[in-house]
Amino acid sequence: MDDSKVKKIVREGYADVAKQNRSCCVPESSCCGPTNSAQTVAKKIGYSEEELKAVPEGANLGLGCGNPVALATLKQGEIVLDLGSGGGFDCFLAATKVGSNGKVIGVDMTPEMIDKARENAGKGGYENVEFRLGEIEHLPAADNSVDAIISNCVINLSPAKNKVFAEAYRILKPGGRLMISDVVLLKELPVEVRDSVEAYIGCLSGAVLKDEYIRIMKAAGFKDVKIVNETTVPADVWFSDEVAKDIIEKIGSTLSPEKIKESADSVASVQVYAVK
Repeated sequence: MDDSKVKKIVREGYADVAKQNRSCCVPESSCCGPTNSAQTVAKKIGYSEEELKAVPEGANLGLGCGNPVALATLKQGEIVLDLGSGGGFDCFLAATKVGSNGKVIGVDMTPEMIDKARENAGKGGYENVEFRLGEIEHLPAADNSVDAIISNCVINLSPAKNKVFAEAYRILKPGGRLMISDVVLLKELPVEVRDSVEAYIGCLSGAVLKDEYIRIMKAAGFKDVKIVNETTVPADVWFSDEVAKDIIEKIGSTLSPEKIKESADSVASVQVYAVK
């Protein structure tokens, strides 16, 4: 698939999430989950009960694979940018940490998500948060303008991760830090899964091998790159709920149960830290 097709697929998938309050990704034990279990998913990946209660209803869409805000050691007065901000969940948590003297910028390429996030910001009365429509490969932010970057299960969807990390490096201030939760591969997926259009929306096809992910970050200029947490996510789990069953029905002629089993233990959720 070419890059423009991938972006179109992802944008349409997330627009559907925003409009229908359903997840792009799949099961409760994975990075993502259906909205009716968003609270359960969030707790499993590191969010506290207090954090879940602190954000406006509808901000948590169950789309993450970790809690980058908790690991970003945000400070009062800092400027934070969230790559792929969705409904604004992590932005609102970050807003509390940076306080009224700080600022949080959420960037998302899906207009429906931006609308939803702005609506949530209004409901929560967040005056130190703004949402900008844009692609994470071409960030709408100035050079050396951000103290910290967070992201949650988004960069894996980009077909141009080198551009994403180059942009992240560009907008960070010297000494600024990056803390992201994302999905990587521990081994190659079967071709049928890797090339599946639907699997892109399921957070799988865009993922790259863990070593390659770290290499791309270092090539962008980041230092002290380290994985601070890693959790294996068996690929068969990704295809276990109703959303996944819809996917399998659509591509059943190419993606067999055997191929799904063959992908077991290929996928991991990682939390990565780096410094400019």
